Amino acid sequence: MVRAGLAAVDAGRLVREALAVSDVARRLHAAPALDVIAVGKASGPMLAAFVAAAPSSLRGAIGIGEAPPAELPPGVRWHPGAHPVPDARSVAAARAAFRVAAAVRDGELLVVLLSGGASAMMALPSDDITLADKQQTSAELLRRGAEIHDLNAVRKHLSAIKGGQLAAACGGSTLTLALSDVVGDDLSAIGSGPTVGDGTTFRDALAVLQRHGGEARYPPAVVSRLTRGAAGALRETPKPGDPRLARSDARVIGGCRSALDGARAAAERLGYAVHVIDDPVTGEARVAAHGLIAAAKTYAGSAPRLCIVAGGETTVRATGDGKGGRNQECALAMARELDALGAAVVAASIGTDGIDGPTDAAGAIVDSATLARAEAADIGPPERALEEHNSYVFFDELNDLIRTGPTGTNVGDLQIILVGG
Repeated sequence: MVRAGLAAVDAGRLVREALAVSDVARRLHAAPALDVIAVGKASGPMLAAFVAAAPSSLRGAIGIGEAPPAELPPGVRWHPGAHPVPDARSVAAARAAFRVAAAVRDGELLVVLLSGGASAMMALPSDDITLADKQQTSAELLRRGAEIHDLNAVRKHLSAIKGGQLAAACGGSTLTLALSDVVGDDLSAIGSGPTVGDGTTFRDALAVLQRHGGEARYPPAVVSRLTRGAAGALRETPKPGDPRLARSDARVIGGCRSALDGARAAAERLGYAVHVIDDPVTGEARVAAHGLIAAAKTYAGSAPRLCIVAGGETTVRATGDGKGGRNQECALAMARELDALGAAVVAASIGTDGIDGPTDAAGAIVDSATLARAEAADIGPPERALEEHNSYVFFDELNDLIRTGPTGTNVGDLQIILVGG
């Protein structure tokens, strides 16, 4: 079921399907000149699929990601970018993308293939702050568990390329095909919305700092910029309806729901009755785990073989030097409560990009015997592993980590719980 969920969000396949849509195909073939920028964790497969299907008017193609794919299409220029905190490579990549956009003329088309991670991989600080200022701010917000909309509100207002500014620099039209890694598929939040209007303000960004540690925790130049912007002394990012974005079109071509549908279809083929949790799984990972078990308990007994499918993106407020990720913490917290379901149970939580926190695992799998096996192996109680944020070591010793390797896609997290059968 996990594999089926990942297959449903294969980035290359989703691009090929998007290019086959009649209005997209018509726009591509009508443009006298065409450029493409692919940025994010799925940039490699998205770019390869696009170049293979692009018309002869394709003039230039650049990819921005953590590492280039094994095989780059001919003529593609690759720019490495860092994640989750930007570095000098991210700045160089952003400048390359900005140059491409600025060179597009009236009547020509710029295609942007966008996926999760783009915010950090393509970073161009505004003139009045440094890369170090932006790095420190991003790192502090991440450490404090800021959710993606808060994080991106700040990123946009410290940037010269996010929040619609890439499209505003383009002299022609832009078409963005986005693989969504954000809850609700908000285009302005995916990669910090470089080609769509920004609904947040300097005042919003300043409030984020105040909620996450206070202004004193952040570089003075950052606080000064946001304060001056909130007072109206700086020009805002382009907003929805801004004339500079009149020729910018953006659409989501896949997201977390696609992965849920793939897992659901696989479960049904295997004879399970399936309940898909429509509300996204968000918040602290261990708290979200409690909600998942509560949902499963509600439906337990409704069928002899039951599958609960859910997805979203949780957070972890890490302390200490433990090793793990949000999906591993979610799985470990679920393990403590599986007995409440009163039946044989197995559950998994994975990141669809194959990378859960700073580890080589996508997530972990637990079952009704996990705690007993941990006790027999003298690994220690799960409560201690959770307290120390050391879920990776707990699962590694049990051989219960899920290792997919980088998947080339990124649509958030996927959780599956099987009851009975």
